[in-house]
Amino acid sequence: MTTSPYLSSYERRVELVRETLSAHSEISLEEARALAVHVLGALDHIPEKVR
Repeated sequence: MTTSPYLSSYERRVELVRETLSAHSEISLEEARALAVHVLGALDHIPEKVR
């Protein structure tokens, strides 16, 4: 039986945004991950009613 490493819900969100950014641009995976962290930080500061 193989087990996958535990990923928090935040890390899953970062990976989803990273994959999306890298699929639609020519930036590296490292740059896409750094940008994903910034994007999620901005989204997390938007009030729930506005989202």
